[in-house]
Amino acid sequence: MKDLVSHCPIEEVMQVLSGRWPTLLIYYLQEGTKRFSDLRRDNPTISHKMLTLELRKLEEAGIVRRTEFGGYPLRVEYDLTPAGERLVPLIDALGDWWENTDENKASVLNEGSEAGGTHSVQHL
Repeated sequence: MKDLVSHCPIEEVMQVLSGRWPTLLIYYLQEGTKRFSDLRRDNPTISHKMLTLELRKLEEAGIVRRTEFGGYPLRVEYDLTPAGERLVPLIDALGDWWENTDENKASVLNEGSEAGGTHSVQHL
């Protein structure tokens, strides 16, 4: 991960939650325990490697719990920790906020797709 600039709590949490996948994974895990293949099915465009990296990052942050069950083949399940569960209302609030945002969001989304998935928003 990148070095922190300000050591502000917002900067720290955004280092964990920023990017395309972390909030989506938390969103899908709020439905309950899932296996790796379930999360791939929920997010079909994420690569195997990226899903592994994102789940590890969320596990290291104490947001996701990984449980291994012995036997062959090895079965692994993922679920939210209590800390992860506390993030769900915040993620839901972000989704509600976005749904209630004016038509400018369409232009922001178009900018992002034209620029290969990244965009910058200028604030006045």
